Amino acid sequence: MLRIAIAECKQEVSTFSPARSHYADFRIVQGQSLLDHHRRVREEVGGAISVFDSDSRVELVPAFGASANTSGGILTATDFEKLSGEFLKSLADVGPVDGIFFSMHGAMQAENEDDPEGFLLQEARRIFGESVPFVVSLDLHGVLTDRMLQHSDAVVAYHTYPHVDFFETGARAARVLMRILTEGARPVTARVKIPALVRGDEMITDTGLVGECIRQAQQVESLGNGLSAAVMWGNPFTDVPELRTNSFVVTDGDVAAAEAQALEIANIFWRHHEKMRVPLTSLSESVRIAGTVTSGTVAMIDAADATSSGASGDSNAIVREVINQGYRGRVLAPIVDPVAVRQAFAAGVGATIQTRVGGAVDPGRFTPLELTAKVRLLSDGKFRSESFGWPWDAGDTAVLEADHLTLVVGTRPVSLFDRSWFWANGQNPRHFDMVVVKSPHCEHKMFAAWCTRLINVDAPGSTSANVKGLGHTKCARPMFPLDEGFEFLPRADIFRRW
Repeated sequence: MLRIAIAECKQEVSTFSPARSHYADFRIVQGQSLLDHHRRVREEVGGAISVFDSDSRVELVPAFGASANTSGGILTATDFEKLSGEFLKSLADVGPVDGIFFSMHGAMQAENEDDPEGFLLQEARRIFGESVPFVVSLDLHGVLTDRMLQHSDAVVAYHTYPHVDFFETGARAARVLMRILTEGARPVTARVKIPALVRGDEMITDTGLVGECIRQAQQVESLGNGLSAAVMWGNPFTDVPELRTNSFVVTDGDVAAAEAQALEIANIFWRHHEKMRVPLTSLSESVRIAGTVTSGTVAMIDAADATSSGASGDSNAIVREVINQGYRGRVLAPIVDPVAVRQAFAAGVGATIQTRVGGAVDPGRFTPLELTAKVRLLSDGKFRSESFGWPWDAGDTAVLEADHLTLVVGTRPVSLFDRSWFWANGQNPRHFDMVVVKSPHCEHKMFAAWCTRLINVDAPGSTSANVKGLGHTKCARPMFPLDEGFEFLPRADIFRRW
C-alpha cells in the first residue's frame, strides 16, 4: 500500500487592509473529518481524493485542513503560530508516508512571516526528510516563492479565472504525485520571474489575452513528459518580497524542455502585459453615467473593496456618492458593519433605526454614513454559495432599507463573486436599477450576462485595481505598473530534488 498524507492550509490576504485575520477565521477539519468534508465539496482536496480513491494501492492518511472562510488582512503572529503549530503537529503524528498532497493558496501573509506556505513546506521537510515527495496545489493568485519550490517536488496551479477548476486542479496534482510514486517520474521545475502586477478583463482565462498562456501551459501538460505548467500572476495586494507574476513548467526529468516552455509562456505574457490593466471610471463619473441608464440594471464593480481579495468589505463610497448626486434609482449594496447589525437586531424587523453604516473596519478610508433605515429582514448569515454550494457564514445579517437604498449588512465579510449573499437575504439583483458588486470578476452569468452596463469604479479600498496607489514597500522593483519603461530579460531558474 502507498500511504499518502493530505494537508490543507489556504488563505489570501491584502496587506493594505487594516483588519487582521485570526485563527477563528479558518475552517479547521482534521483526521477523518477532513476526508468527510472534502468528499462533499468540489475543492482541491476533493479532487485529489477522487484520484486516490480510484487506486486500490492507496491508503489515505488525513492530517490537517485549514481554509479561511474568506480572504482577509494579515494573519496575526500569535494566530499563525497556533495555526502552523497544529498543522505541523498533525503531520508529525501521521507516521511514515510515501507521499504528501498539500492544498495551499500561495498568498498568505502573517505578521511574523511573509511566506507562510514556504515556511510550512520547509518545516514539513524537517519532519519527513528529503525523500518523501511533496506535490502542492496552488491558486494562480498565489505568490510562488523560492522556498516553496525548494521544498516541494512539483506544484500545480489553477488554469481558470474566474476560478472554476478547484476540483480539477486537485485531481491534476494527485495524478502528478501518483506518477512520481508508481512510475518513477523525476520532476524538474523551471520558473521564470515576470516583473508585473496585473488586473483586468485580459486576465479572464476564457476570453482574455492571458488565455494564450493558459492554453500553452495545458499543451505542455498534455505531452508525455509534461507534469504541470501554469502562469501565476499573484495577488497584487499581498505586498511581500517575492510578489510578482511567474510562469513555471514541471517536466519528467527534461530540464531543457521545462526551461524552454517556461520561457515561452513568460514571453507570451510579457507581450501582452501593457494591456493587463483595468480602465477605471472615477467615482463621481460612474454614478453620473449610471444616472443616464434608463432601463435594466447597472453593475457598479467595486473591486477596491473585494472581500474575496482580502478587502474589509465596509466601503460605503458608492452609496455615499449616490446620495450626494441625488441618484434616485433603486440601489442594492453589500456592506460589513457589525455595530449596525447589532442595532438592527436589538430593534427587530419592521423597526426604524437611526444608524451609521460603513467604515466599521477601515475608518481611515471610509467615514460612517448616517442613515434612517427600516429593518426589513434579519438572519443568522449562514448560507451556501451559488457558485459551488460551499457553506459560508457572514454572521448575523440585517437588510436595511433607507428610501431607495437597500443594504445587506453583515457582521463579517464573505466572498461576493456571485449573488448568493443577496439571494440568501431575500434580494434579487435583477429587481434593482443599480447593484454594487464587490468583486473584480464574477462568472459571466452572475451579472455581465444580464446587466445593461458594468462600470469599473475607481473607488478607495485595500484591493483597488489602481495598483500604483496602494503603497507597495516590500515587493521587488522595478515592477509593472509601479514602474514604467524598464527592460524584461527573462531567465529560468531550475528546481529539482534529485
